[in-house]
Amino acid sequence: MPEFLHLLPPTQALQRLLDALPGAGPLQVERLATAGSLGRVLAEAVRAPHPLPPFPRSTVDGYAVRAADTFGASGSLPAYLQVAGEVPMGAAPAVEIRPGRAALVHTGGMMPKGADAVVMVEDTQRAREGEIEVLKPVAAGENVLPQGEDVKAGEVVLTPGVRLRPQEIGGLMALGITAVAVARRPRVAILSTGDEVVPPEAQPAPGQVRDVNSYTLSGLVAQAGGEPLRYGIIPDDRAALEQAARRAHREADLVVITAGSSVSTRDITAEVIRSLGAPGVLVHGVSIKPGKPTILAVAQGVPMIGLPGNPVSALVVARLFVAPLIRRLLGMTHQPYHAEVPARMAVNIASETGREDYLPVRLETTQEGFLAQPVYGRSNLIFTLVRADGLVRIPPAATGLQAGDPVRVRLFEGP
Repeated sequence: MPEFLHLLPPTQALQRLLDALPGAGPLQVERLATAGSLGRVLAEAVRAPHPLPPFPRSTVDGYAVRAADTFGASGSLPAYLQVAGEVPMGAAPAVEIRPGRAALVHTGGMMPKGADAVVMVEDTQRAREGEIEVLKPVAAGENVLPQGEDVKAGEVVLTPGVRLRPQEIGGLMALGITAVAVARRPRVAILSTGDEVVPPEAQPAPGQVRDVNSYTLSGLVAQAGGEPLRYGIIPDDRAALEQAARRAHREADLVVITAGSSVSTRDITAEVIRSLGAPGVLVHGVSIKPGKPTILAVAQGVPMIGLPGNPVSALVVARLFVAPLIRRLLGMTHQPYHAEVPARMAVNIASETGREDYLPVRLETTQEGFLAQPVYGRSNLIFTLVRADGLVRIPPAATGLQAGDPVRVRLFEGP
């Protein structure tokens, strides 16, 4: 195929795919209870209905005072204040702080009217019944959390495209926002092809292998925020694949087909994709290892990806293309940070110039830091990745890496 003769770098290949899609933004919006929205992508801006904190609060256990009443206080010359009462937790204070007076307040308690600072209890001592000695001065605002210091009323606290983490859930709950509008999870159809592939529960006959890709890709799709739809195992037959692909094209937002993407007489994936509509195949061949024979396409607005059948290749390529595509379909505006750790190569590694190599490595701890130990194995051996902690990217201009070279290991903690 002519497309396969011109290999594109991964970043260019991905950009070509994204440019062929409709404008960015979530596919559809649904409303969920905030408590159940962890990991979902916000579809609408959220404004604070009130300030947070909603009232000035003490940050310590102590006495609410007028700061001016403590100026010049010391252990040898304390300031004497009358205790007007105690601020109850969870209720508005009934006392007012006038000159020469103080009120006992606990951490998180509401500041009484007239008070502008809190003296920590350890900086005071009891003088007599109803009176304290202040042994250290405080400035106005000291040990006080002002109203609205965290969030102002009407402030946009979350913008569309943000993935909700535990801290966002907590912030929404603090504002009393118990339901949010989120992007619908993109439906990702996963088709596994091959006459030799059988379900995991089957006992493979000679020459057969269990289906791995449907399940590794389902996990990656879910991890990236999509809804995986497994369409089963499709035989190496054009009519069968076309029938399954047409159904997936109608029902899903993204179609992923594993195997059948290499140049051979059995390659029917690209032909089937072309039959589903324009613009069709955009990229057939990416300058990476593993995963060179990857297909990227769009058919009538639906993105379609043909992955190599080898499990390692399929999963590495899916991290490079499927995960970013799901984020685009979710309308994510904030790209996630990939967990990476610095390390040094344990051994020499050869590489061809002109392509990106992704090398599975295992991390070993030394006194000098992490050592990246390659996990050798062919791309059809899934336990190559199971034994690895992450991937090292070898840039296309390099001819390899030398033992001791500094590298960054992208951990398998997320897509």
